[in-house]
Amino acid sequence: MPNAKVLESKKAIVEALSGKIKESSSVVFVDYKGITVAQDTDLRKQFREAGVEYSVVKNTLTNFAAKDAGYDFSELLNGTTAMASTTGDPIAPARIVCEFAKKNRGVPLSIKGGIVEGSVLSAEQLNGFGELPSKNALVAQVLGTFLAPISSLAFVLDQIREQKEGGAPAAEAPAEA
Repeated sequence: MPNAKVLESKKAIVEALSGKIKESSSVVFVDYKGITVAQDTDLRKQFREAGVEYSVVKNTLTNFAAKDAGYDFSELLNGTTAMASTTGDPIAPARIVCEFAKKNRGVPLSIKGGIVEGSVLSAEQLNGFGELPSKNALVAQVLGTFLAPISSLAFVLDQIREQKEGGAPAAEAPAEA
């Protein structure tokens, strides 16, 4: 029989992990085996800058937490596992892992699977997010698309105005003293 203090400690960890899984917009499980300390430090820095929490987790406790949150990851949670979660941009954890793996070709860092907006996704589906730009970049592209016709109209109207007035008005000569 395990010590009651240890059991309570593990229950607290499971509750905390379960709460994190439930409130996150995205949770990605990563196999980090084989990366160096310097590479791990760089990866953690990128996660922090994007507002993503990244931590190494125990498979058994994480599996209990996932089941408590309504998910089953028993087939994914084996070997070395880290969990990247965020309440912000849902594709950020997967995109950061994919970009990091591309940048560091020899790194055996890989996505095991995860959750995005309540849907369980496979490693292949999450790796597809690595090709997408960030949420802010997508919003900027959409807004740029909306702005393009208005900008074109303004340019055409300005050209018509210049043509009718016979060119741009000349600068006024300075007043004579």
